Amino acid sequence: MIRPAVLLTATLLLTGCFEEENEDKADIEPPIRGLVTTLVRAVEETTVRRYPGVLEPGEVNILAFEVGGRLGRVDLSVGQRVKEGEELARLDSEQYRTTIANRRAAVERMQATLQQAEEDLARSEQLLRTGAGTRVRRDEDRTEVRETRAELVQAEQDLAEAEEDLRDTVLTAPFDGIISAVEVESFETLSSGQEVISVYQATKFEVSFSVSFDVVGRLVVGTPGTVRLSDDPTIALAAVVSELGERADTVSSFPVVVTLTETHPLIKAGMAVEVAFEFALPDARGFLIPITAAIPEGQIPPGAGPAAVQPVPVFVFDPETSTVKRRVVTFAGLRGNQFLIIDGVEEGERIASKGVSFLREGMTVKLLDTGE
Repeated sequence: MIRPAVLLTATLLLTGCFEEENEDKADIEPPIRGLVTTLVRAVEETTVRRYPGVLEPGEVNILAFEVGGRLGRVDLSVGQRVKEGEELARLDSEQYRTTIANRRAAVERMQATLQQAEEDLARSEQLLRTGAGTRVRRDEDRTEVRETRAELVQAEQDLAEAEEDLRDTVLTAPFDGIISAVEVESFETLSSGQEVISVYQATKFEVSFSVSFDVVGRLVVGTPGTVRLSDDPTIALAAVVSELGERADTVSSFPVVVTLTETHPLIKAGMAVEVAFEFALPDARGFLIPITAAIPEGQIPPGAGPAAVQPVPVFVFDPETSTVKRRVVTFAGLRGNQFLIIDGVEEGERIASKGVSFLREGMTVKLLDTGE
């Protein structure tokens, strides 16, 4: 059995140990967090606004036969590149060749008839001069020659039309281009004017999209832009505004069309692209800071996009107190993985760019050397 005096002594000893341990902990200072910052020094005088779109052919040519007939074998595919003058499709030409042969024979008959009529007219004129013929006969022969000549001209025109029809049985590419649609199948019977193939020029592309009211007022026909392929951002091509909508197609959304002034062998209609315009900043200057500087860390503000102008909270390092101060700056769009800030910071200040979700207002920090 443990005596009360022993228990009291043990309790006093334990209490003293706990108090001494707590006093030791109170003397330990919390660790100072290292701070990674970005030096505000990249001065920008423009902002870039980007819009998604789809590459479209500048002009699509629909090809059709001007004559009807039975189609031959068709070996074409969408996306296939063709050369100017290249044969794309052909109709069975047998009936057209037969027509040409018949009309050529008709021309030859009329030529013979005309020759005979001219000889008869020459004879009747000779007889009239010698008094052995009559004017009536001479006039009849003149009429015969005139009518035969007209019939010969018509026969020659009919032959030319038949020859043109034969040429029309072959469909050729009007320019270097790319096939966008094939509307027929091999050995199909076609009527005149029926759509066969659609082709667009490989050097003429455009992009249609919509912009807000504040942007459409800064654009004119001829404004330069850049079109970048979404699948391969290294391919960036020059473009200009070619059309501007005067009326919004939806609420505060105005249609714009840009036409590419450059081309690339890899681009085709239907590719996803991004159109970029560069505008002067409202305050004539701005600074780039990493997206990770936003509070909470790396979070892009709702509705930010590449063209928004709105507030963004960041932490600014105070070198006098070695602490961080929360500050709201003005965001004016994105450039890659960086914010464009047009107000709220000064050149030479340092913005916390990593670990911002662990920082608090007035927290003491140790500036880490990042080589800037």
